[in-house]
Amino acid sequence: MHMTEDEFANTVHEALELVPDKFRKAMQNIAITVADEPSPQQLAESNCTPRGELLGLYQGIPLPERTTGYAGVMPDVITIFKGPHERVCRTHDQMVHQIEITVLHELGHYFGFDDEYLHSHGY
Repeated sequence: MHMTEDEFANTVHEALELVPDKFRKAMQNIAITVADEPSPQQLAESNCTPRGELLGLYQGIPLPERTTGYAGVMPDVITIFKGPHERVCRTHDQMVHQIEITVLHELGHYFGFDDEYLHSHGY
């Protein structure tokens, strides 16, 4: 499955629109980006297996770990990767659904949830 860069970015934006307002209002100091492929550094930081695909990555300090000294820091970053999504999805509907799951999964990390918890809840 292939999407243009604009189609992919728009689908990520649409997935963010699905986030309930109460969670969107809690999102502070975070940037959502898209990239074609993860960098070697991003792959090293992730829990991705060598044969797996890294669909997204959260880099930052989760909300529950922020203390009163949290100030003046660069924004956390969630990156959603286009190439891996294209390789694991066969149809447009699958692509849209997987991007939504990936966006919500990475936002889950921002809110302090680990992979085990997110996977057990379908993310």
